[in-house]
Amino acid sequence: MADNVEFNEPVEPIIDNFDLIFLCILGACTLLYFYRDTLFGSKKEPVDSQVSPTTTLKPAKPKKSKDFIKKMKETDKNVVMFFGSQTGTAEDYASRLAKEGQQRFGEPTDDAVEFWDLINSETPEFSKQIPIEDKPLSNLRFVIFGLGNKTYEHFNEVGKRTNAKFIEFGAKRIGEPGEGDDDGSLEEDFLGWKEDMWKAVCDEMGIDQNEVQSGARIPTYNITELEDCDIDQVYFGEHSEHALISNSDVPYDQRNPYPSKIINSRELFNSSDRNCIHMEFDIKDSGITYQSGDHVAIWPINPEQEVYRLLKVLGLWEKKDTIVTVESTDPSASKKHPFPVPTTYATIFRYYLDIHTPASRQFLATLASYAPTEEGKSKLTILGQDKETYKTEVMDAHLTLGEILEDISPNGKPLDTIPLDLIIETLPRLQSRYYSISSSPKVTPDTIHITASILTFNPISKSQKTVYGLATNYIHQVHRKLRNIQHPDNAPYYLYNGPRNKYYEEDNNNIKFAIHVRRSNFKLPKNPKTPIVMVGPGTGVAPFRGFIIERAKYKEEGYDLGDTVLFFGCRNSNIDFLYKNEFEELFNILGENSKLITAFSREQESKVYVQHRLLEHQKYIWDLIYTRAAQSCGEMSEEDATVYIKDLRSQGRYQEDVWS
Repeated sequence: MADNVEFNEPVEPIIDNFDLIFLCILGACTLLYFYRDTLFGSKKEPVDSQVSPTTTLKPAKPKKSKDFIKKMKETDKNVVMFFGSQTGTAEDYASRLAKEGQQRFGEPTDDAVEFWDLINSETPEFSKQIPIEDKPLSNLRFVIFGLGNKTYEHFNEVGKRTNAKFIEFGAKRIGEPGEGDDDGSLEEDFLGWKEDMWKAVCDEMGIDQNEVQSGARIPTYNITELEDCDIDQVYFGEHSEHALISNSDVPYDQRNPYPSKIINSRELFNSSDRNCIHMEFDIKDSGITYQSGDHVAIWPINPEQEVYRLLKVLGLWEKKDTIVTVESTDPSASKKHPFPVPTTYATIFRYYLDIHTPASRQFLATLASYAPTEEGKSKLTILGQDKETYKTEVMDAHLTLGEILEDISPNGKPLDTIPLDLIIETLPRLQSRYYSISSSPKVTPDTIHITASILTFNPISKSQKTVYGLATNYIHQVHRKLRNIQHPDNAPYYLYNGPRNKYYEEDNNNIKFAIHVRRSNFKLPKNPKTPIVMVGPGTGVAPFRGFIIERAKYKEEGYDLGDTVLFFGCRNSNIDFLYKNEFEELFNILGENSKLITAFSREQESKVYVQHRLLEHQKYIWDLIYTRAAQSCGEMSEEDATVYIKDLRSQGRYQEDVWS
């Protein structure tokens, strides 16, 4: 990570100028370095409010300098932001902080990434003159917000370690470190920390918040409609320029996903309230490879109902197919465009912006000033300020931006007062969704299988509404199309024919999805003789199907195998027992030293779950998986058992396939 960032300037000039650093952590970090005098304005020279907005600085190419200090000086920037984000959340929060800092204090920012290895190296080179023991960052002040998930053992470990490292290097933290829980109320965690953070920063820097300039909003992007444009160069949902080129030899990855044909799709179960789909993707001749345990990303699209809703409420319906370009107003920005351009208004909402996720509370508060009526302004203000009302009426009810704007639209009239560039600036980019691969390349090297549970639910606060998971219902609709099943009128509808109609072949009813593969450390042991115990309730069994298929293949080839044990749980053996017949056949191949142990929670009066089966078999598996078993069978204390499990993790003998 840190090999993309070098500190080539001596410390003293850097630290004299850099007074404050902001960190927002998700696996790596988001940092804002502030020049005190220029950021907050000296007493003699007021800060100019006409400045450039947030920009993005990608990691430098090999032939270019990696010295971001030099880059800042060359582009006359006073702030640089480092962020690290896997799902896009940390990047979104970083962007919002940067924009708010700009609006409050009038200075632009630059983004950069990947410094984690640097601060954790034995001899980080902040300077060639000042050693670590002499506190090279003693003139630096920082704030920090970590993003994590409390279901993980090492919740916010990166944020905590970064905080400790900066203090070790002599930096001073302002205020309390923030922590956001992705398994809880991440947005509220962030907003609550942010308000206290700005107050602490102003107090530390001697700033009177009442005197800080607010000024008019500075547009982040210019949107220009194009009349004369080569249609072959227009993006209609493609994710990279390589997709516009025939016979491109660029490898397929997250920046250039592969349009993979679906070669098989079937329902694993279909009950009154739940569905689960098995789907197979063709990767032959694509250059894509995978290993069992890896993840495959599916790039979803927004449902047409939401696309149409936003186009109409924003007054863009009549020109939805108009070609536009969207460009940063900052001429020195290294990231000129928020998504591929030129494109169309409809494409922006269909492929590039996440219009399906509920709008943030902060965004609604910002939109209040653009409401066409006092009633609409009051409603948005309340939603933006009252977190309980917001939680009940927006988050719990899963209200999209389109639904909220539709609600405040007087007599259904378009809300042409809302700047489109504000929506583009604020809404997150539509991200790919990851699924554990449920196949093995040892048996099916040319196909990737997934096991997807279709998400639908009725919110308690708005029970008459059905909420549909974005990607899984995209999968579900395509499955129906492939199987000639009638699509319900009230379900979301997706334009599955894809960019330039290249994803659908009507003559043979073929449909493609944009996919890429992400490597995982969740792997089978290299030695087939090593016994394995797998615990996979519900669709959590997906990667284990690939493991079991692979072990069975080794068995057929004459290898000696260690015990292969699967604990699987579901509600009812006759309804949602995934791959029931297939697992029975595979375990017959694996033989007597392998076991399929099941727990069906709804088949008896008292519910039975996987953890009950684990305890029943603790003498057999105590040294492989479960802490309580280690206590009772290994005669260990709770503390010793916990240490033992940690040792298993460090040795790669205990693995979890989870991500937020």
